[in-house]
Amino acid sequence: MQSLRDHFLLAMPHLEEETFKGTLSYICDHDDNGTLGVIVNRPLSLTLDGLFDQLDIDASQCRHLEMPVLFGGPVHQDRGFILHRGQTAPWDSSLQVSDDIALTTSMDILRAIAEGNGPEHFIVCLGCAGWQADQLTEELKENTWLTVEATTAVLFETPPEMRLQAAARHLGVDLTLLSREIGHG
Repeated sequence: MQSLRDHFLLAMPHLEEETFKGTLSYICDHDDNGTLGVIVNRPLSLTLDGLFDQLDIDASQCRHLEMPVLFGGPVHQDRGFILHRGQTAPWDSSLQVSDDIALTTSMDILRAIAEGNGPEHFIVCLGCAGWQADQLTEELKENTWLTVEATTAVLFETPPEMRLQAAARHLGVDLTLLSREIGHG
């Protein structure tokens, strides 16, 4: 199976598991060892202002204090995962996902955002989603997910609550019209 890195996973309407029901996940890494992604459409009641306050970070220069922090997934919920446009440098702990998107987990990027020196386009998630080797492949065979190549417009220019339908439109699909029944030929 080809890598799904830099793709969206759209939860099918019949997916009832609360953690992933109605979600849009962005895949950051996908290889023979497993898959790593973040849910990008589930805002928490926490804003960046509240997060910076909890972390005791001076955010007086931040232009994004009202931005919601997102529930990124059920794994490592106590860790921040910052999805952003640009390259990994100069951040301490980053993964370059595509030519234009990176995932950073180090505090230095949060401090830079608070100081007004961080990337212009970013999403802050608490937690991530992970699949063991071949687990996602099996879930795709079971019609649990739709996949589509990711776009920066959906990630960084679309409000979180509209991202799932925006990604579905790239497939030419209206998720509200899909049947909850699974068919196998």
